[in-house]
Amino acid sequence: MSGPTMFVPHRRHRRGAVLTLVFAGALATGAATGSWGADARGGPLPTAARVPHPSASASPSAPASASAAKGGRPSARDPRGPGNTGRSADRWGGVYSASEYEGFQRALRGEYVGVGLSVRRTADGRMEVDGVERGGPAARAGIAPGDLLRSVDGTEVAGRPVTEVVARLRGGPSGRGTPVTLGLARDGGRQWERTVRRERLRTRSVVAERFRDGPAAGTRIKVESFTHGTGKQVRAAVRGAGPREGVLLDLRGNSGGLVTEAVTSASAFLDGGLVATYDVHGRQRALEARPGGDTRRPLVVLVDGGTMSAGELLAGALQDRGRAVVVGSRTFGKGSVQMPRPLPDGSVDERTVGHWRTPSGRAVDGRGITPDLVVHGDAEPRARAVLGGLGPGA
Repeated sequence: MSGPTMFVPHRRHRRGAVLTLVFAGALATGAATGSWGADARGGPLPTAARVPHPSASASPSAPASASAAKGGRPSARDPRGPGNTGRSADRWGGVYSASEYEGFQRALRGEYVGVGLSVRRTADGRMEVDGVERGGPAARAGIAPGDLLRSVDGTEVAGRPVTEVVARLRGGPSGRGTPVTLGLARDGGRQWERTVRRERLRTRSVVAERFRDGPAAGTRIKVESFTHGTGKQVRAAVRGAGPREGVLLDLRGNSGGLVTEAVTSASAFLDGGLVATYDVHGRQRALEARPGGDTRRPLVVLVDGGTMSAGELLAGALQDRGRAVVVGSRTFGKGSVQMPRPLPDGSVDERTVGHWRTPSGRAVDGRGITPDLVVHGDAEPRARAVLGGLGPGA
């Protein structure tokens, strides 16, 4: 469990929202997404970009993602005891019990407890079902994409941060098997309630689909989080795109994950070179892409305020390297590095030890990534238009 991490703990309040918790481990990143497109099914893992310790092995150890942990509320205890307020300045620091930390590890393996649906907030503040996990509780209950989620266990959700809604959908750390009542609406005015039971499900961190807008065609690659295997899936999706077609890389609501997976994803579009730098206790380190990526295919990256940590690391790298046009709204701004330390009682203490920067040296923490084209609301139509204007790939 040695090694610094960019870890976003599940804080109780931030911008009025319950942040989802994130991963812990040597090569993980934790991130929490606030009021944007989060996936209640296993999507935005609140994860930040965890960076490997100089002595860490190349195999990721134990981070957790918001997906699996959404809904849990780990307590940020101060191991030094009452009256020690120095930790209060560490915005992302916290102490997590052994069971909470194990939950983080499950999340990084792509497992979570929930009802199998993802939600997004519309321009007027309503919660819309964005996706339904095949065979999950929501699908079996007849819930479909496009339905409106009005309430969770009697609490109205319109206007609330997506992460808070996701937390309610997931329930507490021991939510498996517990019931949750969903208030729903569908076009035509139909309103109804349905009670389902939470189950342990697996996330789909990468979904690729072809699209066509008039004469322009491309592949949309939606990356929900950077769990184990995400980078390999992104590379496969790029290879599977049609010849001379562009790629729309959708990182909206991506709360982070394993930094190694973000770097592998960057390698799908770069021919080696710098992805990010980071410091740990003042010592500078570099993250490099592997050579051989597809550098000719047109690329547009979609981001929003829910793009965090490892998601920001990827978007910032592709932007700074001139490889992609970034479209959407300013990202969250999680650019710090945390180091986990085991405690005698089995809990884990996470402390901030440094920060990471984009290839050009931009600091992201508290600032975020500003898109090349700022679009408020649904930015995907503009992103597709931009992609079409970039012309066919070679």
